[in-house]
Amino acid sequence: MKRANSLRHPLRKAGLMTRFRFLTAGESHGRGMLATIEGVPAGLTLTEDDIASDLKRRQVGHGRSQRMRLEQDRAEVLSGVRYGVTIGSPIALLIWNRDWENWVEVMSVSASDRPAAPLTQPRPGHADLAGATKYGLSDIRPILERSSARETAARVAVGAVARVFLSQFGVAVHSRTLAIGGHWARRSEVGDWAMVEASPVRCDDPEAEKAMISAIDEAAARGDTLGGVFEVVADGVPVGLGSHVHWDRRLDGRIAQAMVSINSVKGVEIGPAFRMADSIGSQVHDPIEPSDTAPYWWKRGSNQAGGIEGGTSNGQPVVVRAAVKPVPTLRHPLGSVDISTREVVQAHFERSDVCIVPAAGVIGEAMLAIVLADAVLEKFGGDNLSETLRNYRGYLESIQG
Repeated sequence: MKRANSLRHPLRKAGLMTRFRFLTAGESHGRGMLATIEGVPAGLTLTEDDIASDLKRRQVGHGRSQRMRLEQDRAEVLSGVRYGVTIGSPIALLIWNRDWENWVEVMSVSASDRPAAPLTQPRPGHADLAGATKYGLSDIRPILERSSARETAARVAVGAVARVFLSQFGVAVHSRTLAIGGHWARRSEVGDWAMVEASPVRCDDPEAEKAMISAIDEAAARGDTLGGVFEVVADGVPVGLGSHVHWDRRLDGRIAQAMVSINSVKGVEIGPAFRMADSIGSQVHDPIEPSDTAPYWWKRGSNQAGGIEGGTSNGQPVVVRAAVKPVPTLRHPLGSVDISTREVVQAHFERSDVCIVPAAGVIGEAMLAIVLADAVLEKFGGDNLSETLRNYRGYLESIQG
C-alpha cells in the first residue's frame, strides 16, 4: 500500500519539519500580554472567538482573586490570519491588561526621575529571591511581574489555537479537578465534561465539590491558600506521536516538562503512575487484544499507561495529572529577609488567589494541546492544512494494512 508522502520526506530524518512553537512576552501589570506562534499551516479556520472561550474559562473558579473580574481577557489577532483563515505565517496575539491604567508609573517602559520604591521583601515559594539574585537586581518587582501566573493568559490563547488545529484530527482536550485541600473526587474512567464546566471548582463529583468549596472558604477566612490536583485528558490522539529514539522526542517527557512549567505545578504523572509504583507488573499493564474497529486492528481493555508507551502515543486517550502547590502569596506573609538591608521582615503581599487549581486545569489543557499540536506537525508535516490531513489519512490507511 502506498504510504503518505510526508513519511518519506528527507527533512523528517534531519529534524527540520514543521513544528508548533511559541513565545510569550509581557508583565503582569504591564500594558498587555503577547504571544507569537509559528508553524500553524495555512488553511485553518481561526477566529478571535475561538480563543475567547478558553480565556474566559481560565478566569473562573471558586477562590480566584478580584483581578479576574477586572480583566475580562480577549485576544486580538494581529497577524497570520486573513479573512478568518490562517495564511502560514507567524500568528501574533495581544491581550491587553485592563489593570495597567493603575500601574502606568510603576511599570513605565521609559526612564523616570521618580521611579517607584523598590520591593525588597521576597516571598517564600516565589521566584523573587532566586530571580533577583540571578539577574543582579535590588528590586524584586521585575521578577514577580514576569514570573506571575498572568503570563499563562498568553499560553491559554496559544493553546486555544492548538486546540482548533487538533480538532481537525479528531483530538479533543478536557480537564477536571481531582482534589483541593485534601478532598478527593471519585474518579470515573470518563469525565462528565458538561458537569465539570458547570462546577465552580471544575469537578464532576458533587459531594467532593461541596467539600472543596468549603475548604477554599475556610482557607480564605484564615488568610491562607490551598493546592490540589487536576487531570487533563486528550481523546482521539493517534498512535505514533513522539518517539523512543531520543530522550527529547519522548512524548511523555515533553508533556511533563510542559505541565511543570505551569506556575505552582510541582509534580506530574502519566496515567495512575504513583499508584502503579506500589503495584506489581501484572496489575498495571494493558493487555493487547485484536479488534475489527478502525482505525487500528488492536485494542486495549484498560489505559493504565495513560496513552503513552515508550515515549510514543499508543492510540489510547492521553491522561495527565498534575499536583499544584498552594499559592505562595499569603495574606499573612511568612518570614523573609530584606534583600537591601538584610533585616528580618515579613514577605511582600500582593493581591492573590486563594486556590488556582480549577484555573490550572484549563492552563494544563493549553499546554497539553500545544505539545500534541507540535507532535502532530512533527509527524505529518505540511505547509497547508489539506496537505497535513492528507498525510495523516495516508498514515492511518497504512496502519490498517
